[in-house]
Amino acid sequence: MSEQVQDHDGHDEGRRDFLYITTGAFAAAIGAAAIWPFIDAWNPSADVLALASTEADLSAIEVGQSVTVVWRGKPVFIRHRTEEEIALANLLPEDLPDPQSDGERVLKPEWLVVVGICTHLGCVPLGQKTDDNRGEYDGWFCPCHGSHYDTSGRIRKGPAPRNLDVPEYAFLTDSSIRVG
Repeated sequence: MSEQVQDHDGHDEGRRDFLYITTGAFAAAIGAAAIWPFIDAWNPSADVLALASTEADLSAIEVGQSVTVVWRGKPVFIRHRTEEEIALANLLPEDLPDPQSDGERVLKPEWLVVVGICTHLGCVPLGQKTDDNRGEYDGWFCPCHGSHYDTSGRIRKGPAPRNLDVPEYAFLTDSSIRVG
């Protein structure tokens, strides 16, 4: 037989402990339910998640042609390079401001994918259209301050401190990629 422990006023201490624990548990649950909408608001919205990646169909891009897709609000240049452009990109001059081999910048030699924003001041370089000035290295040219990029998107001349950025991307099939 168990004895009930009572305090000096004759109240059951076990019952009091149970009430304290139950009240604390309910208060914690209500507090968590009240704060959850605030925590959930930190999650990215649906429109942001939709921009987290973009897919591009490569089948319509002819050899020597470039297209621009938008990813996270930025232009991404996709160029289907010619054999000559690939050969020029494989040359690795010793005087590159941001040395990177072409193999470090591409997954497949015939496809170059770069963020189309000059790394100097954020301008969009010329070179996507066939009649654009592509600079001295037949890649892209930023007319704002004179940065020249080669056929691998590497900075070759001008004030830009680094190469055009290569976004994370993957080939889904031989004719489509996902950027992001």
